[in-house]
Amino acid sequence: MNIWIIMIIVMIASAIVQAGLNSRFNRYSKVRASLTGAQAAEKMLRDNGIYDVQVQCVPGRLTDHYNPQTKIINLSESVYSKASIAAVAVAAHETGHAIQHAMGYAPLRMRSALVPVVNFCSNIMSWILLLGVLLFYSFPSILWLGIGLFAVTTLFSFVTLPVEINASSRAVQWLEMSGICDFETAPMAKDALRWAAYTYVIAALGSLATLLYYIGIARNSD
Repeated sequence: MNIWIIMIIVMIASAIVQAGLNSRFNRYSKVRASLTGAQAAEKMLRDNGIYDVQVQCVPGRLTDHYNPQTKIINLSESVYSKASIAAVAVAAHETGHAIQHAMGYAPLRMRSALVPVVNFCSNIMSWILLLGVLLFYSFPSILWLGIGLFAVTTLFSFVTLPVEINASSRAVQWLEMSGICDFETAPMAKDALRWAAYTYVIAALGSLATLLYYIGIARNSD
């Protein structure tokens, strides 16, 4: 299949997944839960014997993330203070990352180790790829260097997948065991987190498709 067709498919799939995620987050934000996102995160931490991680509110929508360097679970405003199934699902997912960190989960360690390398590659990659494309008849090695840098970011995207899937699995299991979700609301939390995971899958596939595109250019220039 032509690489351009693959990239178009990935772009369409990305738009569909993003729309699906927003739709589910909006829908499940209207379903009441017994705790706010912040309360759920703090309870999940305590239930797992973790007392050195903070939970704080950050601006934005769906800007939730766990920072292993500072040991802070950052929850967006709509998650931190809202008592909904969407909020507790997202909060539990981010807390799942904190648990991974405390347990020394290998894929998370690998992803954390790659972060400074990926940041470096991302800062110079676009310029080197552009220069490589413009000069690939004269200096093909420049394009291959850019491809190598891009390959690192693609690797990061795929290493991220097991980290995110495992965090969601921990979240759903805890939400059911803690009684925050019941037989009716547990599928909602699982559905919301499943669609969130799809965004990482699409990002990884998109990165791979772009990498193959540049490799194709480089091989055609040989």
